Amino acid sequence: MLPNRRPLNPEHELTHLPMSGIIRNRLKRLFMLLLALILVHTLILWAAEPFSLPESFWLAMTTLTTVGFGDLAPQTFIGRVSTILLMYLTAITLLTLIISDYIEYRFYRRERILTGRWRYDMKNHVLIINTPRRGGEQYFMRIATQLRSVPGYESIPIMLLTQEYPSGLPPELRDIGLVHYHGTGASESDLKAVHAGLARHILVLALDETDPGSDSYTFDIAHRLSELNLAGKTTVECVRDDNRQRFRSIGIRSTIRPVRTYPEIMVRAVVSPGTEKVLEDMFNYEQDHPHRYNLTLDDLIWSDIVSALIRHGIGTALAYIDDNDNVVCHPEPNEEVEGKGLIVLVKSSETPDVSVVEEALERYRQFLEKWHAMHEPPANPAAPR
Repeated sequence: MLPNRRPLNPEHELTHLPMSGIIRNRLKRLFMLLLALILVHTLILWAAEPFSLPESFWLAMTTLTTVGFGDLAPQTFIGRVSTILLMYLTAITLLTLIISDYIEYRFYRRERILTGRWRYDMKNHVLIINTPRRGGEQYFMRIATQLRSVPGYESIPIMLLTQEYPSGLPPELRDIGLVHYHGTGASESDLKAVHAGLARHILVLALDETDPGSDSYTFDIAHRLSELNLAGKTTVECVRDDNRQRFRSIGIRSTIRPVRTYPEIMVRAVVSPGTEKVLEDMFNYEQDHPHRYNLTLDDLIWSDIVSALIRHGIGTALAYIDDNDNVVCHPEPNEEVEGKGLIVLVKSSETPDVSVVEEALERYRQFLEKWHAMHEPPANPAAPR
């Protein structure tokens, strides 16, 4: 383009602005010009015609909207000429341009939303960075459902920062209110576009839960968040356990293994930090695991069973199996337990045998018998003859 040649379109002068900003600025200018024309025409009618100020404004608006009720009409030469020049030729044209630009803005906004390039004005939201390589749609649906079932999170906005879905989110994700931005957590500008600093929680998913190499990319994102002082609200997935210390060293709030079939673990890490460690232990035999003991339960209440196992260093009772093979979790403390099995959280390195559990329960029964005998009231002495 020659240096002194005028641009063909006004947008060429504003290439540093996004298209939405250009359209909004143009809409503001056109709208302000339209208001000025309405004001000028109202004042001319008020001065040249036998109308009050409200009647002059009413006539100007009915002329602009081409309604033409006919209750009022300009009678003087000045009033009619100003109506033709200011309203018919100028104001109605401006109104048409405003409507056209507004429709263009709506189409532009819809296109940007579908392709993940619309910047939402979000705060106090959950930001999820990356998309699982397999089963991403199902995972996002389940984690959104689990999050919104937590009290206080029922209507929390959820945004995805991902390089997937360039043609738009799947309908099932849009239907539950998820939105996305096409970008990467390793880019500071993309993190600003999704308002990471205003997010309530940030979740960084492993790109491939089976590839330890994905930890490097996750660490790059985590380090960027740490530089922005956002590590304290960030939960990351780490494939290799020996990489966890790297994430802790930069202040990451929680680190968990990728468990795609149970997004509940991620939700627990978000809303109740620390509980994810207990849940993770239940999936492996490295430290603790839940173990089933088949034994008869018939004469102890639940609090007695829990106390007996803890006192003898066996583990923590989680549930029992009743006679119908139903697993009863967290029963009432004073509920008498009748069943054929116990589920106990035990140490993986020292898993007690069922005989040890039976012995602990039997000792507790003997302890209870002695305790009751010591606290029974003495019998009444025999009455004298």
